[in-house]
Amino acid sequence: MNLPNKLSILRICFIPFVMFFYMQNFWQWGKIVAVVLFVLAVLTDTLDGYIARKYNMVTDLGKLLDTNADKILVLSALLLIICDNTLPSPYGVIVATIIIGRDMVISAFRQIAATKNFVMAADKLGKIKAIFTDISMIMFMLLAYFYQIELNASFTNVFAICCYVMIAISVVLTIWSMLNYMIKNRKVLKQG
Repeated sequence: MNLPNKLSILRICFIPFVMFFYMQNFWQWGKIVAVVLFVLAVLTDTLDGYIARKYNMVTDLGKLLDTNADKILVLSALLLIICDNTLPSPYGVIVATIIIGRDMVISAFRQIAATKNFVMAADKLGKIKAIFTDISMIMFMLLAYFYQIELNASFTNVFAICCYVMIAISVVLTIWSMLNYMIKNRKVLKQG
């Protein structure tokens, strides 16, 4: 197993620790530790892709591990901020449905493409969407910490608005990147 694949596995291993520290109630700094671990996990994503491309270490296993590790990391953070009502219903449910739905559609396209020996490359719009989504998750996890320590209400309210703007941009990019991906790769769905 090469280094990029090990980094993808490490990213998956970060997830239970992010969840544990975010949800624990016995230590004031738990949510900050969760944010730091989440950031480190996101950085492994950047690092594994860079190493894989630079040193020609791209593998089929790596492609599978990388995309699934990213999805699980983001969805676990999203579920955390929804469960503690930092991103309240119905907004949290709508955001989760859109993000999960997009991932399912793209996965279906990739599965169909694989049966036809067609490689579907990731595009820049999907990467931009991932950056905005990761930043949104970090901001909402910080917002949860601000609520926990009862930080200055004016600052917290302004920060909350920034969080909602970021998640809205992320949702728009999620939908846009899905539509773009489907249009660019529509030939995959053609029979024969």
